[in-house]
Amino acid sequence: MMDINYELYKVFYHVATTLSFSEASKQLYISQSAVSQSIKALEKKLDQVLFIRSTKKVQLTPEGEILLRHVEPAMNLIKRGETQLLESSTTGGQIRIGASDTICRYYLVNYLRQFHESFPGAHIKVTNQTSIKCVDLLENGQVDLIFINHPNMHISNLSAMKRIKTFRDVFVANDSFSHLKGKKLSFRELLDQPILMLDRKSTTSEFLHNLFQKYQLDLVPEIELSSNDLLIDLARIGLGIAFIPDYCLEKDSSGLFVVETKEELPERQILVAYNDRIPMPKSVKTFLEYF
Repeated sequence: MMDINYELYKVFYHVATTLSFSEASKQLYISQSAVSQSIKALEKKLDQVLFIRSTKKVQLTPEGEILLRHVEPAMNLIKRGETQLLESSTTGGQIRIGASDTICRYYLVNYLRQFHESFPGAHIKVTNQTSIKCVDLLENGQVDLIFINHPNMHISNLSAMKRIKTFRDVFVANDSFSHLKGKKLSFRELLDQPILMLDRKSTTSEFLHNLFQKYQLDLVPEIELSSNDLLIDLARIGLGIAFIPDYCLEKDSSGLFVVETKEELPERQILVAYNDRIPMPKSVKTFLEYF
């Protein structure tokens, strides 16, 4: 095993995540020259070039990217340990959550409110990403819990998961499509309509495209967006038929009706996932009990 000072990896992490020697020096409260010397020392010890330097920008080499994939989780684990030590001497603690905008707004908000009212001193940090990217956040140690949609082909490596809500997706439209009320459309017939849905980077998009492909149908949406709220807004003004989770309509379905389908839309679930291989802060354990 190489005898490399932790501080060198710490400097590497800050340069690699900011892609800036000057920004890393500010974060570490050391001179830019000290940052440069630390990187040179690390490169010499590893016998690898980690950065491509130019006057305009800094880039990771392929070797630097490999090292970052291992150093980043380690740095986050150290930060988590420091947080737990601080938590042991306070009544608050911290919870770091990863979840999509939709799950946060339509499902998590009430639980966060309850927890905040019971533990006002706790620090709650929520990172909004797609269910796919939330898996990466958890694996890299950047969050304690993630709330994600299932099915999700990216969760095979997660160590602990719990199903907390079952839902179905629905197609919704406004009265511009009133001629579809009372009818059941086949998926093939739906292809003749302007479909509004989430973009390809989402599990919802994967789910619907895979579902249509089972019937040998190629789904080409009219509009793809990154927000279910925007899809609902566009459906309300008649731009098309939006594909959204049914729980998005629980608070307000005004101006919209559900377009029925001949083929049944399978159930999906919301999962909470966490890493059970590392110690869990008390605040996180308490929050999990809500589910």
